[in-house]
Amino acid sequence: MKSRDEMAIGELAERFGLATHVLRHWEAVGLLTPARRVNGRRRYGRDALARVVFIQQFKELGFGLEQIRAMLTTTDPAARKQVLAQHDAELERRIEAATAARELIGHGLRCPAPDFVECPKFLAGLEARIPPS
Repeated sequence: MKSRDEMAIGELAERFGLATHVLRHWEAVGLLTPARRVNGRRRYGRDALARVVFIQQFKELGFGLEQIRAMLTTTDPAARKQVLAQHDAELERRIEAATAARELIGHGLRCPAPDFVECPKFLAGLEARIPPS
């Protein structure tokens, strides 16, 4: 590969608005690998651009670095789909929890009681969350 087709870590980081320590961390956890080193300095090929986009996209979707690494290091499409399925199930759980929280907050805002912490519906909801002995 010609050196002009390669980027130093600073160039790659700057292109995406990242700090270089982020790329070093991604390298340390197995997400990113320099094409080669020249005088001890990392040189990244053009394939690193797509890799960084992939990492950023899945981070934006809420995936952890471990999940992203699992998808990037396997060659098994079914294993990748399993990571997606697990994350989808976690998102569904979080959506349900957020919906319940939003309903409780909405009730608190509309509650006719002078103070929502005295509201029978609010107190019943708290009571329902107490684990059995």
